[in-house]
Amino acid sequence: MSDSDGKKPLGVRGAGGGRPGQVKQSFSHGRTKNVVVETKRKRVVVPKPGAAASGGGTGAGSDPSKRPAGISDAELERRMRALAAAKANEADEARKREADEKAREEERERRRREIEEKEREEREREEAARRKAEEEERKRVEEEERAAKAAAAAKAAPAAKPKPAPAAAAATVSDPAEAQAAEARSRPVGARKPDRERTGGAGGDDRDSRGRARGGDDAGRRAGKLTLNQALAGGDGGRQRSVAAMRRKQERLRQKAMGGNASHEKVVRDVQVPETIVVQELANRMAERVADVVKVLMKMGMMVNQNQVIDADTAELIVEEFGHRVSRVSDADVEDVIDTVEDKPEDLVARPPVITVMGHVDHGKTSLLDAIRHTKVTSGEAGGITQHIGAYQVQTDSGQTLTFLDTPGHAAFTSMRARGAQVTDIVVLVVAADDSVMPQTVEAINHAKAAGVPMIVAINKVDKPDATPDKVRTELLQYEIVVEKLSGDVQDVEVSAKTGQGLDTLLEAIALQAEILELQANPKRAAQGAVIEAQLDVGRGPVATVLVQNGTLKQGDIFVVGEQWGKVRALVNDKGERVESAGPSVPVEVLGLNGTPEAGDVLNVVETEAQAREIADYREQLAKDKRAAAGAGASLEQLLAKAKEDANVAELPILVKADVQGSAEAIVQAMEKIGNDEVRVRVLHSGVGAITESDVGLAEASGAPIIGFNVRANAPARASANQKGVEIRYYSVIYDLVDDVKKAASGLLSAEVRETFIGYAEIKEVFKVSGVGKVAGCLVTEGVARRSAGVRLLRDNVVIHEGTLKTLKRFKDEVKEVQSGQECGMAFESYDDIRPGDVIEIFEREEVERSLD
Repeated sequence: MSDSDGKKPLGVRGAGGGRPGQVKQSFSHGRTKNVVVETKRKRVVVPKPGAAASGGGTGAGSDPSKRPAGISDAELERRMRALAAAKANEADEARKREADEKAREEERERRRREIEEKEREEREREEAARRKAEEEERKRVEEEERAAKAAAAAKAAPAAKPKPAPAAAAATVSDPAEAQAAEARSRPVGARKPDRERTGGAGGDDRDSRGRARGGDDAGRRAGKLTLNQALAGGDGGRQRSVAAMRRKQERLRQKAMGGNASHEKVVRDVQVPETIVVQELANRMAERVADVVKVLMKMGMMVNQNQVIDADTAELIVEEFGHRVSRVSDADVEDVIDTVEDKPEDLVARPPVITVMGHVDHGKTSLLDAIRHTKVTSGEAGGITQHIGAYQVQTDSGQTLTFLDTPGHAAFTSMRARGAQVTDIVVLVVAADDSVMPQTVEAINHAKAAGVPMIVAINKVDKPDATPDKVRTELLQYEIVVEKLSGDVQDVEVSAKTGQGLDTLLEAIALQAEILELQANPKRAAQGAVIEAQLDVGRGPVATVLVQNGTLKQGDIFVVGEQWGKVRALVNDKGERVESAGPSVPVEVLGLNGTPEAGDVLNVVETEAQAREIADYREQLAKDKRAAAGAGASLEQLLAKAKEDANVAELPILVKADVQGSAEAIVQAMEKIGNDEVRVRVLHSGVGAITESDVGLAEASGAPIIGFNVRANAPARASANQKGVEIRYYSVIYDLVDDVKKAASGLLSAEVRETFIGYAEIKEVFKVSGVGKVAGCLVTEGVARRSAGVRLLRDNVVIHEGTLKTLKRFKDEVKEVQSGQECGMAFESYDDIRPGDVIEIFEREEVERSLD
């Protein structure tokens, strides 16, 4: 294209031309260029007066001077036709839009007229219905007034004229049937007479008047009902009253006629609102209809039904909306029903003392108690060791009643001894004269001091030849126990359970201590006690040994104990006899619980079963929340650190099932003490009762053995264990159980590796042998060199290599060992950096089994 094709070059003009400016041009590869341009104003071309007449529509094309540069005649013609078509289309679209808008306006006007017509018809229909209802109501009122006047006149006429003439009667009451109908309506429903009695045996005139009266009465009673004729004729189109509504209306009229028109006042109630409450329960507490409560909630913007839960603030607004008084309560208030009143002094009576026998294992606690009770409990204990808390009542020769608690002395039963000390009045510390003070003796002393109860020291086994009672008294001084023989205030008695020596003196000391304490309780209040032991009996269900501390526990009482509740089904005393009630300081077995409680839980008697269930549910939820909070308190970093620590610790998982709650607790505590930094015992589950199939399933999934303490697996559990290969081990003595678990945990310990040095050799020369590599010519300077032993290469007394020998030769022969003072050739496995003067250290490794003892 040449420069003379009609285009003008860019240039800069003076002030008389357009406005100058700059344009930034962009090219490929990021190149730019600023160009100075001139902005010109658009020229508006005004056609001359005679231009339209000449040439028709092609005037612009016929004048080359007015044609745009570079546009041919054909292109100009095409553009002009397109412009004319666009203008024609625009005009058509404008006409179409105008027509559509007009049609829409007409449609809107038509709909508006229809709506106004419907509203007008609805208003007219409502007005007609209202007028009709007013007319009917006016007629009904007039009819009732006329009937009431007729009835009054009929009653007044006999009083004024005892024997009225028929004409006078007719003149007084214009319509007797109407009066009788009004009188019948004023009577109660049950007192109305049949139709035949109301007619009074009338003839034709009476029947006619009766028909008129009944017609008027029916018109009054059936006013507002929808008849078949009204339904076919269409009526007034309004909604008619139902039969039930008419009956309610007649009942109101009857009560009004009898003078019962007094309006009932609304009862304002005190409504207890907990932290969350179900809508239906809230309506019941207010004595309101559930539909009304839901309606108010919907007005507040809450789309709820009667089974949904709302919070306390919303419930408070609802209660105030219905005009009742709000009483806010928290979940913990459910325990307020437990009787915590103070006992009056006149209600208190003396109660038997509770004595706990404590001491080291095998020091003769149960034997001493047997000697007092004249029984043989020890022979019934597995291994002769007490493994449960035993509760007994003893009647002394003087007639005094004493309650004894026998606690285990084994180290595993720490928590049992602590519970025994907390519920007791006096502690009898049994110390063997031949064994003196032992670890569990010290622990019993600490429990007694923590509970703040007085102590009596019983020095047992004084009949043995090696018995030294004075040594016991002296050793007790280390623990601040000064006995009376050493001028202290703690009573001490030398006894022998075997011969019966000193038993009377011990009972006298207990009676004296009890008299000093002045123990009293109120037997007339609701019972309160402590669970000494709990177990799951196969035939009797959950059974708890309870020591009643206050009040009287009776058969049929509803109680709550820990997270469990129940109703006393039976009470069994320490002799196995059923009793009706148990007073203060009496130990009994309680049957009727819904679950096995924890040993140490407090038993409280409540009034209703609902209260007991509510308290138990609250405590159970509280325990769940506490456990969840304990597990959720760790951060991610703490969890990762614990997982990293546990990765290097071997675990022995076990399941524990015991006969009573205290034994299961003691076994779990003993298992937690077994282990070290490398191995530990993890109790997956502990419970009370027989071993079941669910226990076997859990043991199989975890690869754990099942430990049964004084319990057995039922038949399905045994079959399942044999099929799945789950090991079940039974124990009756806690010593054996702990020792076996220790042995099993010791098997998880990695063996200890010990090294034994057996010789040294010095490298004299280094040779290169084809196919072998470097071979060291050595002199064994000490001990012996063995082919199978491990070796270390020392250079300047620094270990530079540790490995094994590839070859050990003497005079070209491969040998197993070389004695001290002899020369040999050695080659290391995968190592060639050996020099003359290096020292080879020869050693052997052996693995030694470790144990947790």
